Amino acid sequence: MTKTLLEMAGADLTPNAVSESVLILIDCQNEYVTGALPLVGVDAAMQNAQELLQRFRDAGAPVVHIQHQGKPGGAFDLDQPRGAIDDRVTPQNGETVIRKGLPNSFAGTTLQETLSGIGRQRLVIAGFQTHMCVSATTRAALDLGYRNTLVADAIATRDLPSATGDGVVPAQSVHDATLAALADRFAIVVDSASRLGD
Repeated sequence: MTKTLLEMAGADLTPNAVSESVLILIDCQNEYVTGALPLVGVDAAMQNAQELLQRFRDAGAPVVHIQHQGKPGGAFDLDQPRGAIDDRVTPQNGETVIRKGLPNSFAGTTLQETLSGIGRQRLVIAGFQTHMCVSATTRAALDLGYRNTLVADAIATRDLPSATGDGVVPAQSVHDATLAALADRFAIVVDSASRLGD
């Protein structure tokens, strides 16, 4: 039977509980819903992100929103509706919003400082895109000593051109392969927020 590196190492595969975690919502922005980069299944994923966010709010657990900042007039222009965070997961008072310019949410931002101030070493991560900012942030978080849980149905991506130029890799394949790679060593992956402990 094929096993992940975490399984082979005998690691604890219990998903992070809401009460001991920080929720990181990555790039839940209109660009992916109504903008130039629509993702496959984004509406369902955004709805699931909303439910995940509500779970943390109900528990009084900390939430950090990551917002990608693009160039004026381009994708993720924060002065345009396309750059705004989707209404379903709009930050509330007391929830931190951190802007970034690179796929890794820790790169050139105050995310590490913010998490150090909160004092929790467990993260629950969701958002967009699976293969890009979610992957880059999750990998960096492990390097910084965080224990990560990803919520698969609150994450989505898009079709990609094949690297060899001979077709298209469907979004679901990109999503599944990326999550499998992350589950091998970088995170515990659950199918939905219902799998998270209180």
